[in-house]
Amino acid sequence: MVTTLAIDCGGGGIKGSVLDEAGTMRARPLRVPTPYPLPPALFVKTLLDLAARLPAADRLTVGMPGMIRHGVVVATPHYVTRSGPRTRVDPELVAEWSGFDARSALADAFGLPTLVLNDAEVHGAGVVAGTGLELVLTLGTGLGCALFDGGVLAPHLELSQAPARWGQSYDTYIGEHERRRLGDAFWSRRVRGVVEALRPVFLWDRLYVGGGNSRRVRPDQLLRMGDDVVVVPNTAGIVGGVRAWTLKR
Repeated sequence: MVTTLAIDCGGGGIKGSVLDEAGTMRARPLRVPTPYPLPPALFVKTLLDLAARLPAADRLTVGMPGMIRHGVVVATPHYVTRSGPRTRVDPELVAEWSGFDARSALADAFGLPTLVLNDAEVHGAGVVAGTGLELVLTLGTGLGCALFDGGVLAPHLELSQAPARWGQSYDTYIGEHERRRLGDAFWSRRVRGVVEALRPVFLWDRLYVGGGNSRRVRPDQLLRMGDDVVVVPNTAGIVGGVRAWTLKR
């Protein structure tokens, strides 16, 4: 039986577990705060330290924020800051992360076959049905996005960096900072507004809303979004680590 170490890397925390081929966790998920500042070398060490507290596995799946192409970091929004999300960007960290071959670095460090994807893509792998056009939005520190057509993963788009309102990107407009500032009720209205704004852009068959803050979307706002919008558990970010290996891209 092939086991998978799945690690879900966010702006505020990094969590992981080991799963069997059926996607069943073989250990209780562990979480550590995301350290800052976070150069790539510390990122790799943090994941190694987390894995040392979990059972051994046969392969590794890592989901991380940002534009990831073929396991290489093109850009990442949080890990280039000095003290975490919404703090000052450090040019030296931007240079270190840009072009960082995360897949190769982690494969060498762990000695395992390794897959590195955007975190929303791994999340989506855990929930999509594989039929029709399926969009995954993850609500957490910022906004994550992944698109699937017939179960095939489309090239990643950093929708989070697109302009929303008042000079804000989607990342900041409905991210964790704004949720705390506005409160769940008003923030949920914002989320519904974003969903309705994106509907004519994607014309999805199904939209999955996940991430750590998905459970905070108020039921009345969710009901108004329609039957084609479904909230999924945040554990998909780990469970998807198994199915991610079979995704067609």
